[in-house]
Amino acid sequence: MIEDLKYWFAEHPTSTNIMKYLVWVILVFVLIAWIRRLLKKNLDDSSIKYKTQKGIEIFGYILIVLITITYFTGSIKDFGLAIGLLTAGITITLQEIILSIAGSFYIFLVKVYKPGDRIEINGIKGDVIDIDNIYTTMMEIGKWVSTDNYSGRIVKLSNSFVFKGPVYNYSRDFPFVWDEFNIPIRYGSDIELAKSIIIAVAQEKLSDYVRDSIQDWKNIVNKYYIEDAQVDPSLAISLTDNWIQINLRYIVDYKKRRHTNNILNQEIGKRIQETDGKVTLASATFEIVKIPPLNMNEKSTPNKT
Repeated sequence: MIEDLKYWFAEHPTSTNIMKYLVWVILVFVLIAWIRRLLKKNLDDSSIKYKTQKGIEIFGYILIVLITITYFTGSIKDFGLAIGLLTAGITITLQEIILSIAGSFYIFLVKVYKPGDRIEINGIKGDVIDIDNIYTTMMEIGKWVSTDNYSGRIVKLSNSFVFKGPVYNYSRDFPFVWDEFNIPIRYGSDIELAKSIIIAVAQEKLSDYVRDSIQDWKNIVNKYYIEDAQVDPSLAISLTDNWIQINLRYIVDYKKRRHTNNILNQEIGKRIQETDGKVTLASATFEIVKIPPLNMNEKSTPNKT
C-alpha cells in the first residue's frame, strides 16, 4: 500500500501539492484557534483580549496568503491556469463573502465603527459588540420597545453593507446628539415665567453635557466642513389653536437620551405646579360657546277620539 501511495503521488504531483497545501492551511487554522483560546483564558482585560484575538486572526490570514504565494510559484505544471480558473469560479460563487471580508478590512482601516459604538446600518440600530471577518454583531435597539432601549435580540449583519448604504455612527468623533420635546402651555399663563423655568431646569440638568461637548464640537468643526452650532439649551415658541407650544432643544450623551428626557419632564412639571396657577400645562379641550334654547313649557296636545 505504501508503494502504491508513493507511485500515486509520483504520478500526480499537482494533486500531491494541493493536498500538502491544504494540510498546511489546516495546521495554521488549528494553531490560530489554539492561540486565541489560550489568550481568552489568560487575559482579563476585555479590550486587550478582543484586540489581541483579532490581531492573531489577521496574522493567520496573512500567513495563509504567504504560504499560498510561495507554495505554488513555478513548481507545478499548468497550475497557474488551474488556479486562475478556480479563482474566477470562487470569486463569482463567493462574491458576497469576499465583499464581506473586504468590508472588514475597510471597517478596521478607515475606522467606520468599532466595538462599543452605537450605529445604524441597513435599517438596523444597535451597539456593536463584535466585528469578525464576515459579520458585524450588534445588540439591537428599538423595534417593539420605545426609544433607545435594548430589544434583547443579537443581530449579525454582513460587513458588505458598509459598501451598500450609509452608516450612522452615534459615537465616533462626537458622542452627543441633539434632542428636543414640546411643552404645551395654556393661554393666559405667564409665558416669561414658563420660559425661565424651562431654561433654568435645562441648564441645571444638562450643564455637564454642555461642558463636555464644547471641545468635541470644536474638533468636529476643525476636522470637517461644517458650520458651528449651539450646544447650549435653546427655546422656540409657536402659537397653536389650543395652546402656546414651547420647544426645548438640548444636547445629551447618545446613551442617555431617554433617561435625560425623563428627568427634564419630571422637573419641569414639578416646578410648573409650584407656580400656583401662574403657569398651567395645556391639554386638548373643547369649549361650548352656545347651547341652543330648549322650550320645556310646551304641552303636548291630547289625542281626540
